[in-house]
Amino acid sequence: MWTGRCLCGACAYTIEGDPIVVAHCHCLDCQRGTGAGHATSAMFDAAGITITGDPSVYEQVSEAGNTVTRLFCGGCGSQLFGRNTGMPGVMAASLGTLDQADELTPQVAIFARARRHWDAVDPALPTYDGQPDWKPGDDV
Repeated sequence: MWTGRCLCGACAYTIEGDPIVVAHCHCLDCQRGTGAGHATSAMFDAAGITITGDPSVYEQVSEAGNTVTRLFCGGCGSQLFGRNTGMPGVMAASLGTLDQADELTPQVAIFARARRHWDAVDPALPTYDGQPDWKPGDDV
């Protein structure tokens, strides 16, 4: 069981099951959404996620034409989850909101073509210029 919450505690969650993959995403949308050089998220089966509180929702269309939905606390602004219509049934938990974040390690970096020169990432990670062809559940 995984648990997490926003900064102010108004939104919290539990997750049953293991992460599918843990990834750094360097796309410009993730940079703007986090205010940092990348977002780090753990993807989980959406059926195992229970959210308490009333997160706000922001939707946009990605460069691939998928709808990306971000769930965040309307009070403190913490980005909690993201989902993408290109990966149905999966939600990505923002790693920094997980109570057990230190138990996970990023396995891949994506959209490296937009990585900022000042945003250093472990050079041993498999890195892709865009979204790789793998789907959740595939080996990274």
